[in-house]
Amino acid sequence: MTPNISAIRQQSTWLDACYRVFDGIAILVGLWVAVDWSGATFNATHQFAAAAAIAMFFLVAEVTGVYRNWRGVSTQREIGCGAATWGASLAVLILVGFLTGHAQSYALLSAAYWLMVTPGLMVLVRVTIRFGLEILRARGMNLRGFAIVGVNPLGIQLAANIRDTPDLGLRFVGFFDDRPCNRLPEIPATLGTQVGDIADLIERARRGEVEQIYITFPMRAEDRIRKVLAQLSDSTASVYIVPDFFVFELLHSRWTDVRGLPVVSVFENPLYGVDGLMKRTTDIVFGSLILACCALPMLAIAIAVKLTSSGPIFFRQRRYGLDGHEFFVWKFRTMTVCEDGPTITQVTKDDVRLTSIGGFLRRTSLDELPQLFNVLYGDMSLVGPRPHATAHNEEYRKVIQGYMLRHKIKPGITGLAQVRGWRGETDTLEKMERRIECDHEYIRTWSISNDLRILLQTVSVVLLKKNAY
Repeated sequence: MTPNISAIRQQSTWLDACYRVFDGIAILVGLWVAVDWSGATFNATHQFAAAAAIAMFFLVAEVTGVYRNWRGVSTQREIGCGAATWGASLAVLILVGFLTGHAQSYALLSAAYWLMVTPGLMVLVRVTIRFGLEILRARGMNLRGFAIVGVNPLGIQLAANIRDTPDLGLRFVGFFDDRPCNRLPEIPATLGTQVGDIADLIERARRGEVEQIYITFPMRAEDRIRKVLAQLSDSTASVYIVPDFFVFELLHSRWTDVRGLPVVSVFENPLYGVDGLMKRTTDIVFGSLILACCALPMLAIAIAVKLTSSGPIFFRQRRYGLDGHEFFVWKFRTMTVCEDGPTITQVTKDDVRLTSIGGFLRRTSLDELPQLFNVLYGDMSLVGPRPHATAHNEEYRKVIQGYMLRHKIKPGITGLAQVRGWRGETDTLEKMERRIECDHEYIRTWSISNDLRILLQTVSVVLLKKNAY
């Protein structure tokens, strides 16, 4: 019989309903405070606006995933998602108000206050709920007993991950496996012990000691998995299969479905939905501010480049961008040549091709400033894997496995590899491999906070002028 795969979905909890109620209250109270601060009187029109905003927020939330299960995810990510959802909802509501003529003369001031107050109330609700759950779980309440079927590296890693994520609210019962002890790897003492076989697990599940069960057998052990599932079907425990996808080079994985058929991504861009919106907004806001601050210095550099050597002020070179699409990157010209062919020689220390001010511009990274236009145009981001010349991409993709995966995200003016010291010339294959490892790590662990940290670290790296010439 074919299983009803379309029935597989995320588990909903009572917190979902609580969050929706509290968010609705936050929107209503936020508008009341905003109207009061703007010097107006809260009336039926505002009540209608609050109801429309709540409906719009819930609609946008279905796209951004605000009410998904955030267990195991940082509070910052949840708060960021909620704030972005509210900002988008209010923007749509204001636009509709102006188009329909319902916006009042003081709407902009009220909206500004509303935009600030409501997220603050939403953050307060989420932090309070999380804090309350932590207190309950620290006292042994609101915990669910879980067990792991399979003493293997994946099971051990899973136990460590759950141990390091206390907000999951899980209490470890132990490992269970039918294989003899001499065939099992050693379990670290800090992670628990093997407490029995599958029959013992089923008995504990029947008694309610185990509420969640994770099966960590390898994917090739299909018969063993089916056998264990048949036995566990005689209990009411929630059962999860943990695929051993760690055997692959997971760039960024997420679950999706094709008409109800679940699929998991192996190589994927992490910036979808609200995350992509947040990163693009950050690029535009910070990129515009940096460009405004650097406008006069850039003008001075342009004049200096023109006066000190013959040739164009700017240097354009083809680079691979998002998904491998080519674009032209802009830089101040620092050399007497403008190579952009099938063979490009990397710049070396004391390179004779450097202009009189070229070395200084490269050491201080001032030659990279025109790439702010690439950022605002959308070809690049402030933070991401540094774009390499097309010729170098074609060279290294043949010798470094997974090299092209760095193009699953927009290239950046700076990146994790640069702040870790893998900046400048890559005269050995090992240096390029280390850079690619950093690029992959950046994509796997991306967050707005990481971007801000890399931007701050870039300042110190540039001041030290390490590996740049």
